Amino acid sequence: MVAQLLGLAFLFLPTSLVTLTTNAVQINHNWEVVYRDTSVYGVVGKAVILECGATLPDMYIWSFTKPSTEAIKAVVYDLGKGTRIQKLAERLGKLTVISNSAAVSIEKLALAAHGLFTCQAFYDIEREPKVYYYYVHLSVRVPVSKPYLLMSDASPVEGSTMWMRCNLENGTGPIQYLWKHETRSGNVSVFAQSNTSVINVTDVNRNHTGWYRCVASNAVNSESSNRLWLDTIFGPDIPQIDVTPYSITERGYSALERETVSLLCQAQSNPASQYVWFYNNSQVYTGPQFTITKILRMHTGDYACLAQNTYLNTRSKKTISLTVYYPPDGSPSCSVEAALNHTSLRLLCSWPGGFPFPSLQWTGDLKQVGHDEADTGQETNPLTNTAILLSSEGLTSNNSSFTCLGSHLALKHSTVCSTRTYVPPAEPVCFAYVTNNKQYLMLSCSWDGGTPKALVWWEGPGGQAKGGEQNSNILILRYGTAHSGKPYTCHAKHPLLVQTKTCRLTLEAPVLLTQRRVVSVYEGSDVQLTCNLRANYLPVNEITWFNNQGVDVRGTSKYTLLRTSAWANLTVRDTHEAQDSGEYRCSTSNAVGGTEINVTLVVKRHPMPPNATLIKVMYNSQLRNEVELEWQVENEEEGGWTGFILEHVWVSERPGRRGSRNNSKEERIGPPVWYRSIIQDPEVRSHTVGRLTPTVTYQFRIIPVNHRTLGHPSAAKTPAEPRYNVYPAVIGAAIGGMLFAAIVTVLLLMFIIRNRNNNPRLHDMLFGLQHSQSRENINFPEDEVVAGSDGGIEEIGGSASSGPTMALPRASSPLTTSPLSATQPSQAPPPGDDNEPVSVTITVKATGS
Repeated sequence: MVAQLLGLAFLFLPTSLVTLTTNAVQINHNWEVVYRDTSVYGVVGKAVILECGATLPDMYIWSFTKPSTEAIKAVVYDLGKGTRIQKLAERLGKLTVISNSAAVSIEKLALAAHGLFTCQAFYDIEREPKVYYYYVHLSVRVPVSKPYLLMSDASPVEGSTMWMRCNLENGTGPIQYLWKHETRSGNVSVFAQSNTSVINVTDVNRNHTGWYRCVASNAVNSESSNRLWLDTIFGPDIPQIDVTPYSITERGYSALERETVSLLCQAQSNPASQYVWFYNNSQVYTGPQFTITKILRMHTGDYACLAQNTYLNTRSKKTISLTVYYPPDGSPSCSVEAALNHTSLRLLCSWPGGFPFPSLQWTGDLKQVGHDEADTGQETNPLTNTAILLSSEGLTSNNSSFTCLGSHLALKHSTVCSTRTYVPPAEPVCFAYVTNNKQYLMLSCSWDGGTPKALVWWEGPGGQAKGGEQNSNILILRYGTAHSGKPYTCHAKHPLLVQTKTCRLTLEAPVLLTQRRVVSVYEGSDVQLTCNLRANYLPVNEITWFNNQGVDVRGTSKYTLLRTSAWANLTVRDTHEAQDSGEYRCSTSNAVGGTEINVTLVVKRHPMPPNATLIKVMYNSQLRNEVELEWQVENEEEGGWTGFILEHVWVSERPGRRGSRNNSKEERIGPPVWYRSIIQDPEVRSHTVGRLTPTVTYQFRIIPVNHRTLGHPSAAKTPAEPRYNVYPAVIGAAIGGMLFAAIVTVLLLMFIIRNRNNNPRLHDMLFGLQHSQSRENINFPEDEVVAGSDGGIEEIGGSASSGPTMALPRASSPLTTSPLSATQPSQAPPPGDDNEPVSVTITVKATGS
């Protein structure tokens, strides 16, 4: 009734909910309703409070209007008898009314709550009624979801263009995008900012290599994507060659004879460069580091390093010059070893060879014990090795260096060698394994590194122990006698440490790991499934593989099993889609318990190859026993096939053999049989089928193959009869005649040249008269010299690219002198000098078409 008095015809509340009389509310037509308009923002899944006045009204009604609609629906009201929440509130979220007020709280805010909330508040109903309308515009915002980054090319070539896209599933706009770049060293910087999800990167360079992630932000929140690696392809740059030992001269580098010289070539490239070494333009080695052990004087020359980027098919080259010097052989060698039960150090220095023997001496402030003298700079006996014993009082700190000075008369400078004493950098390592016959449990302890080597020994429960050994020690226990849950301790002692190092090994159940839980492979390939044990485990009995049918794979030719004590790899051979797809299980156990891990194998079929068409099917002779076939492949540049199957079938028999025809008809009862010829070379486009019956008519067709996937067979074709062609015979006869005529002409000219003194008129008629000074003195055929127009060297034996050539000297003659030289009288021979030899060049060229 209050709604009727206020003229609110849009609220349809049951009259039983309002028990007020018309006398309780007196409203003049001149009274004005007060309107309040506010805006509130909320986030999906969060809480929001909608206010309805500063004080609690006598009555209030909350209603909701969806955007773009005019319908007003009640959400909650209180007409003096308590709060009544409508069913509509369930779709808006978890709605509650705040005590002592008309404000409502909506928790777990739904997106459907976006719209206009209206609170109609009534004050002083019994005296002077006041009506307030509170319009609350609730905007529900959606936080951005976790974005994911896409790249047009994750491995662009340096200088190319690419784009990055930051994709979102949800989020209320406007959205800002930020791209971050992380280098290999971990430095993070802002790469780009935009209000769009796509950025273009032009002129990509090697500095763009690194991790990228995008950050999407709106007014609600900010989310970052997983990082994605961008690998820029570039190079190679000009190589940098490092020579070890380093000794540079004016002409390049130098080295001593019989020492080891290492040439290291490095060129910036991605992917890494392939290196080829050349010595005096001859290839000698492949790899980045070319080491010449015991270099000799014959190794002097130019060394070139060729760096190749096989991905981009680019290369670069650098050449250095290396000169070998010849000092006495070798250099001193130094070493250090433990002494007196690893409580002292013994320094050793030796330099064998040389004449006379080299002199050796240790330098430094060294304290000695025993029979050796300890004066600094003492020279030792050159015929024996020198040794110095350092007692525990003279032990120095970690990473100490000792130098041995060696001198020789043939060397300008003394040669030194150094040795260092240092504690192994890591801690002792312990692990256990079982022998193949399962009889023994092996506990291994090692402390690698350090100079000199450390002393290692085992101590275990129940008197199970083993004495000390250098660097590593293995305690052998009979299988089943190890104490479960009790540690086995390995002790390691080094002369530079007062205290011993320890490492403990406690037996535990095995844990299996695999590289990939899901393995995908194409049909027909071999695939390997891995299964290995985690470190620090109790040795297992055996690692066993079960196939997708749950059967042990041992003893079957379908599978190959490679195993050690720590891993077992199963190779599935010649995979098949239907037979080999499924779950494979790796299982193992030990005295503590067992475990297993599943690996899913997905075998895919190869795609369908493109269609092939026969373009030529013809007998190659009138005998009709061989057929030549040619075919072509559709969309050949796209590839997608590994071979072909050529099929032929018997169709009918030519008339002429009555008996054989009857027999053939009897053989044709049933479906036709296609005979196959498998062609494994995908590049072949022709084939000849022989041993055919001349009286039988055949049909041929071609089927492309992509591994095990067969394509569609081509249309069957019948061989065509050969065409008789005399054109090759005529051309052959013509060429033969021309060759014969050319040979006869060459022989005739050679006869005239060799007998020109006997037949001078015939010679002058063919070659013309020359000046008396150009007469040729050739008495024997071996006196002839091939002459050129420039008096230089003439190459005989073909072009430079066809192989080695031989050069003969030749002199100029009037027959071959250039016009410029003939006009200069200063270069002409003096008259009357008939003793100067003159060479004549006669070139005969025979050609034939």
